[in-house]
Amino acid sequence: MKHIGILGGTFDPPHIGHLMIAEEVRESMDLDEVWFMPSHEPPHKQKAVAETLDRVEMAERAVAGNPHFKVETIEVNRLGKSYTFDTMKLLKKEHPDAVFYFIIGADMVEYLPRWHHIAELVNMVRFIGVKRKGYDLKSEYQVTEVDAPLIEISSTEIKRRLAHNRSIIYMVPEKVENYLKEKQLYEDR
Repeated sequence: MKHIGILGGTFDPPHIGHLMIAEEVRESMDLDEVWFMPSHEPPHKQKAVAETLDRVEMAERAVAGNPHFKVETIEVNRLGKSYTFDTMKLLKKEHPDAVFYFIIGADMVEYLPRWHHIAELVNMVRFIGVKRKGYDLKSEYQVTEVDAPLIEISSTEIKRRLAHNRSIIYMVPEKVENYLKEKQLYEDR
């Protein structure tokens, strides 16, 4: 039986904070793999700035070199709003022998009661909550807490820095930085 962590997000762009969280959860929970799952259209956020194919490519570049990480494109292939319940139904059907762990930040733990079909979802997946400054991991649903190094990096800050021609070195993997420069994503034109 394979134990697989799912880290969903827009990855607009992916950064070292995402990678550190994924590795910490993988190691702490003894997971076989962590799948980075870019969403097409998240139900709780604004639409991504970068095109879907660019976000998938950046995620692929970000996880390259870690044999425990991969990119799962099930949500971007489905189009429309990405509800975790629908995704997990499909993944459970495709991988009946896998145990799935859905990795969420503490901000999302507070939001769990409003997730689409949460009562059924908690029977399909185990939630892993990553501690985050200013948030509590208390929930009526079972959430396993994992401590990860707190790095105050956000995709929003990276986009802001790029728009103002500021450096993002060490904030994203070098392969992602090269892609951003090559495509001139998020730059003020």
